[in-house]
Amino acid sequence: MASKSNVRGTGPRPIPENWRSQPVQAPGPQREDRRPENRRERGALRGRPVTFVLGALFLVSAMVAGYLYRDHVDHFESTDDAFVAARQFAIAPKVSGYIVQVPVTDNQHIAAGEVIARIDDRDYHAAFEQAQAQVRAGKSNIENIDAQIAVQKAQIAQSEGQVEQAQANLTFAKQQALRYEDLAKHGAGSVQNAEQYSSSLRQQEAALKTAQAALTATQRQIAALEAQRTTAEANLAQASAQLEQAKLNLSYTTVTAAQSGRVVNLTAAVGQYAAAGTNLTMVVPDEIWVAANFKETQLDAMRPGQPVMLRIDAYPERTIRGHVASVQPGSGTAFSLLPAENATGNFVKIVQRVPVKIIIDNPPTDVALGPGMSVVPTARVDAAPSLYERLSAWL
Repeated sequence: MASKSNVRGTGPRPIPENWRSQPVQAPGPQREDRRPENRRERGALRGRPVTFVLGALFLVSAMVAGYLYRDHVDHFESTDDAFVAARQFAIAPKVSGYIVQVPVTDNQHIAAGEVIARIDDRDYHAAFEQAQAQVRAGKSNIENIDAQIAVQKAQIAQSEGQVEQAQANLTFAKQQALRYEDLAKHGAGSVQNAEQYSSSLRQQEAALKTAQAALTATQRQIAALEAQRTTAEANLAQASAQLEQAKLNLSYTTVTAAQSGRVVNLTAAVGQYAAAGTNLTMVVPDEIWVAANFKETQLDAMRPGQPVMLRIDAYPERTIRGHVASVQPGSGTAFSLLPAENATGNFVKIVQRVPVKIIIDNPPTDVALGPGMSVVPTARVDAAPSLYERLSAWL
């Protein structure tokens, strides 16, 4: 009778002697599925199919949204290195004097030609009247010389008449002298009469020379008077120039704005002595723009005329539009006070910034915009609609 250990299915099975040489067989799929962790995973997938589908949909949606976002932002270039710019200027008087009126105040908007300050004009008004008197005196002097020239021309006409008369008398005296000389030769007349008419001929010749000399003197007097008139005209021109300068100085006592804008940093005060060239105030003109410093790697597709969306830090709720006006031909450092010298020392390549001028199309009128205010411009460098825009328009 066999022992219990030899009964089939009971007790340990005998280990063969060549067990080390037998290959180890990998467990089959059916045995792997029987592992506890695999059974738990298959059970989880079978128990939560909705979660799996939602996760897959979320992953696909994120990929699509990422592609749409990337495709959309590639149509724009933006920078936070941008500021409002303007050609602000100082207002200073051209003449000195005490300020008697300042009709403006700080941050006030003024129009072109509006009065900024008034300087005491009494001294300049007196100089203006003196210059006017000099001009009147110069004109009177010219009129006097013109009258003298007219009188001298009359004297010339008189002298010319005297010359003609002397010539006629001389002609008659010659005829008389010849006649009585001929009579004296033939014994028909006395020698005394011949000598008398000969003497009269010489007197008439002298009278003609005297008349001609007087005519020459009066003619030369005309030239002298005309020279005096030229001098008087020069004096009148000088007096007129002084009058114009006095008129300008008088107008300079009213200090006005050359263009419209806002008053900034007003220092003028009533009673203050303002020397010529002393700054009374600064004016920020209405013409402003945005100076945006884009990276040079952002300028490949940027062209003048492209639309720009501007977000001003001071007024973030405002929607302000503009357009690219121009791109500076060179980086900002190239035009700085101390430009970089890349030909010396070790060189490290750095992406440069290039100023881009952006014109504001609809500047707000109810708020103040001035130089130095921070702006974030976003320029559209690709006019073609993005996929997101096409989908938005279709939906």
